[in-house]
Amino acid sequence: MVDAMWLNDFYQTLNPIALQIGPFIIRWYALAYIAGFISAGIVMYKTSQAWKIPLGIDRVMGLVNASIIGVIVGARLVYVLFYGFSYYSEHPLEVFFLSQGGMSFHGGLLGALIAGYIMCRFVYKISFVTVCDLAVIGTCLGLFFGRCANFINGELWGKACDLPWGVMFAHTGGGFVYRHPSQLYEAVLEGLVIFTVLFTLAHSKKRSYEGEFIGIFLVLYGTFRFLVEFVRLPDAQLGYLCGTDWLTMGQCLSLPLIVLGVLVLFWSRARKIEHHLS
Repeated sequence: MVDAMWLNDFYQTLNPIALQIGPFIIRWYALAYIAGFISAGIVMYKTSQAWKIPLGIDRVMGLVNASIIGVIVGARLVYVLFYGFSYYSEHPLEVFFLSQGGMSFHGGLLGALIAGYIMCRFVYKISFVTVCDLAVIGTCLGLFFGRCANFINGELWGKACDLPWGVMFAHTGGGFVYRHPSQLYEAVLEGLVIFTVLFTLAHSKKRSYEGEFIGIFLVLYGTFRFLVEFVRLPDAQLGYLCGTDWLTMGQCLSLPLIVLGVLVLFWSRARKIEHHLS
């Protein structure tokens, strides 16, 4: 059996600050966001070329920039409303203190969809569904970087375990017990696994239906997130929603994604692609 202590020692050396020069601080979490958006833009552009869709670099950059705003606003608002409403209702100015953390992926996804729809419908006048199919492939890489940053920050850790790969998060409030590195579970499942599935499909067969990639993404992400929540501790201010160890807010927000993804897949089969961007 592998000694879990080496993981603990390795983790304790990680610093959430990547670079500090006087008062100027760059955190790994910020770099994860930057890497995620850059990766998503590159994958989006390369996949559009493989699909022979005339989506130029200027349009990709415009969509990525709009998504940045949508992700940040949406992720923060959903976190405030669903995860910390009682606190932020008493400290409203702290809603804008993003450096304190508190972002929801579900909200970020919603914000990105709204921002993307506005750009596709009113600015570029192109197919929103096709752009979603392109965007979700690279989005998985953003998820991977983000969850790795969660691990570096020592946040969102899992329940106590005695597995060989258990990690101790004592310095960030996890106590002197080994825990599931749930951040890494999510990095692999929500990030690398879904990316591999979507990227392989995108480059191995002709795309026939609008919406199939966003549908697959929603189903897989919702499923993986729901399952990982069984070994991930819920936010302390919320706890479990049913009893002492059942149902988290993350699971409640993931179930609608699974249902929506299934509906999108059924809907997409009724829409043969005729004009990719019209």
